[in-house]
Amino acid sequence: MGSTEEDTTTSKPTSLYDAASSTEPLLFKPTTGSAYPSPPIEEPPQSGPSESDPTQSLQISFNYGPRPFKDLPFLILFLLFVLCTFAFGIFSIFHRNDNYSNVSAFTYDSNSTSCVQDTSFLSSQLWVSETSFFALSSSSLWTYLVWTLVVTSVLSVPICLLLLLLLKHYTKQIVYVLLPFFIIMPVFFDVYWFVACTLSSSCSDAFPLVYRILVLVFILLIGGVIVWIIVANWHRIELTVRIIGVASDALSRNLGLFLVIPLLTVGLLAYYASIVVFLVFSRFNGKIVAKESNGEYTCVWKQDSWVPAYFTLAILTMLWSLTSMVEAQVYVTSGTIAQWYFSKDDTKPHRSIRRSLRNAFGPSSGTICLSGLLVFVVRVVRAAVDSAREENVPGIVNLVLRCCVNALMSAIDFLNKFTINFAAITGEAYCTSARMTYELLRRNLLSAVFVETVSTRLLAGVIFVLSSVYAIAVCAILKGVSDLGVNMYTVAALAWVLLILVLGFFVHVLDNVIDTVYICYAIDKDRGEVYKHEVHDVYFQLPISRNSRSSYPSRTLDV
Repeated sequence: MGSTEEDTTTSKPTSLYDAASSTEPLLFKPTTGSAYPSPPIEEPPQSGPSESDPTQSLQISFNYGPRPFKDLPFLILFLLFVLCTFAFGIFSIFHRNDNYSNVSAFTYDSNSTSCVQDTSFLSSQLWVSETSFFALSSSSLWTYLVWTLVVTSVLSVPICLLLLLLLKHYTKQIVYVLLPFFIIMPVFFDVYWFVACTLSSSCSDAFPLVYRILVLVFILLIGGVIVWIIVANWHRIELTVRIIGVASDALSRNLGLFLVIPLLTVGLLAYYASIVVFLVFSRFNGKIVAKESNGEYTCVWKQDSWVPAYFTLAILTMLWSLTSMVEAQVYVTSGTIAQWYFSKDDTKPHRSIRRSLRNAFGPSSGTICLSGLLVFVVRVVRAAVDSAREENVPGIVNLVLRCCVNALMSAIDFLNKFTINFAAITGEAYCTSARMTYELLRRNLLSAVFVETVSTRLLAGVIFVLSSVYAIAVCAILKGVSDLGVNMYTVAALAWVLLILVLGFFVHVLDNVIDTVYICYAIDKDRGEVYKHEVHDVYFQLPISRNSRSSYPSRTLDV
């Protein structure tokens, strides 16, 4: 608490609120005649403040000071899940039965009425598996596949940095140049596959002409849909391009996130690896017993009764951990970008990423666990609803239940939007952050359901085109240096998948930056201040919330 890190702050106060006493209400709701920015806060009368007094305003800013722990019950519950998973996993390792893989070597002994091991054969299957493994390892396909994926993994890092640099300085040029390729690329692959499959006898036999035509027409229809989406959102592309440029600039000033966020993912994979090991060894817990069938006895494996329950616990823990880690990454990204935003100069605040990490896995860890739990529940319930819809269960009751569940899930998504971003800035609890975020946006005539879907679609199209160009280059190189034949398409396709996953991760981080800058802009607008002029020049053009026009007067902010 006494380190120099905490002393490196902006010129703003280190508390969450710049001007508000403890007796003031949590949220401020301006009156119809109020102007923007809000007037200074006066001292409450001696008779005591009124909790519904709308003239008192709470000034929100980044909380640099010590933060209390929030939502502790959910952190304790999550740790209980993790500890139980690891405890039973370690128990399964020491309690395993090594005869699990040798069930076929046991035969029923009528004298002892039990299964005994037959030592006539032991390792033939092991020798076969090793032989097949080394045969696979020595094949040229395996060699080229491994090297291609390794080179793609190495090149993905400079490709991401180069893409970020281009989006920062040449966003408009990149988007408008690649827009036609959003349609050209899928149509090219579609026509190329149709011609190549028609000329290949084996492919023609596997796919009759009718099926090939159907696939060709289907992909062309998808291209038509893409054209329609671009045309329908053409009036928003210019603003979206500027939003992407602002977010790219913010991310380029915090390049440490490109190291921290992937390391968090690697940590999650290592955590997953240990649980997978526990799941594998848990299957070894049981015994070989005799089973009677039609008067004959055979030896079968019987699992211990606790193993299925452990599988359920471990899978739930893994899913909850996944959603919590995603929320933690959003938290760290938001906290880091917010510290940059609220700094008066353009330099990155000292140890901003370290501060965000300490808050994420310290005072706000319970908030992250709660947010991850809500996201996990929403995903599970929606999967169950989709599964029930595919079964086409008749009945008005089932239809009403599905509608109610979808409405509830949409409400939770609405609640969760921007909540973690706000919690990373203020350090408030989950429910408080959700309420304050909604009031903040509503107060300033900004949409609480603002999701710049056009930016996500544009970025998805950009990474699709870049990955496709890379796959074509890989295919051309393999065709010149190898004799893989048709297998080179498989290697190129896997390289395309790997690169698009890495670039998709980059887009995910950039989307979080866009959301964080939006919340910071709302806080700026609420305070009547301008920390980043370039952000206000762009986000000021966003349409105001339609639901708020009748409730609040128009506000303008000179930037």
